[in-house]
Amino acid sequence: VQLQASGGGLVQAGGSLRLSCAASGGALSNYAMAWFRQAPGKERDFVAAITLRGGTTWQADSVKGRFTISRDNANNMVYLQMNMLRPEDTAVYYCAATSTPNNLLSSRNRRDPRKYDYWGQGTLVTVSS
Repeated sequence: VQLQASGGGLVQAGGSLRLSCAASGGALSNYAMAWFRQAPGKERDFVAAITLRGGTTWQADSVKGRFTISRDNANNMVYLQMNMLRPEDTAVYYCAATSTPNNLLSSRNRRDPRKYDYWGQGTLVTVSS
């Protein structure tokens, strides 16, 4: 499956953005999905994850209450709604898919980029203060 992330941009602190991840070449319903982000000079960090049908989601503590992950399997899309953005949210955001949904059941595994099989190209989010 190929993933294409979009929706990044420049926004002021306190603002909102919605990122989209479009899948092609396969049914998204076969994959558990996640968003990661990577700031300059830092490691790729887990942001949020969602199960196959969207029944369960997880968020990193740093974004809990501000970011929401969702999916639309009928249209092969995953979203990340980001509210109350902060300058420290500035990063390249990546969507990722795993063909082993059970990986998400372990906190350690769902936060590990190596557990994901497919990655989008990333979309840059810049939050100004």
